[in-house]
Parts: sequence; C-alpha cells; structure tokens
Amino acid sequence: MKRQISLAFSPSRMYILNLTFPNNLAGGLMPESREYNKLLFVIVNRPEALQDFIKVLVEVGIQGATVIDSMGMGRILAHDIPIFAGLRSLITGARPQNKTVLILLHEEMIPLVVEAFEVTVGPLDHRGNGMMFSLSAEMVRSERSQPEKP
Repeated sequence: MKRQISLAFSPSRMYILNLTFPNNLAGGLMPESREYNKLLFVIVNRPEALQDFIKVLVEVGIQGATVIDSMGMGRILAHDIPIFAGLRSLITGARPQNKTVLILLHEEMIPLVVEAFEVTVGPLDHRGNGMMFSLSAEMVRSERSQPEKP
C-alpha cells in the first residue's frame, strides 16, 4: 500500500515521504502479531537532525526507541591517543558525539526507518550522515511484547 506523508516541523523544515507499507501493515502500524523480531541500530552522525528523525519515526508507526549518546572509534583515536593524532586530518568534519538509536521492531518496518532516516538526516551512502544495521531479536520480554488483553 503506497502512502505519502507530508510533515512540517517549521517553515524551513518540511519533509515529504513516499512510503510503501508492507501488505500486512495497516498504515505503518506494527503487525497484528506484535512480533518484534529485529533490533535495529541507527547511528545518527548529525545530532541536530535527531529530533526530526524521531518525529518521523512516530509518524510511520514506530512505537518506541532508545537513544544513547555515542562516539566513534576514529574520534577517540584522533583526540585521546597521542600516537594516532595524525588521524585528525582524516576525520575532518567529525563530530565529537553522535547518537545511537535502538529500535525493536518487525523486520518489515526496516525500509520505513531507512526512508525516515534518509529524508531527515541524509542518504546513508553519504559520508558523515550515519549508518544502520540490524540483529535478530531471539527473545523479547516486556509489556510491549505481550498480547493486548481484551
């Protein structure tokens, strides 16, 4: 099911997402089974874009995420270990910190998160925007993972 979402957070920040939702997802909501089978790690290297990214996640149906302050290894090597100080010239534009967003979700939601990232933060294939990867979530126990009571 194709759906276009237009979001305006201010006159200068307008996002238009052209999303294709998987057939078993109604409007971007989690599948009826509420089965969370992936843990998606999203590293946002442009922290100034994080707020918009989170707002778009909510719009596409992501119900929760954890945001952690993080720092890349190159930054630590270049600034904290003297023998590697020469690396500073290789990491121009590196930010002192980035944000890591952890999202427990159904694997069919991953393309929606990728689209949200690329619209708000920038293309994943451009240096300096960030990266993402997923791992299988073999066991999930929380109030969110339980079937809703009638």
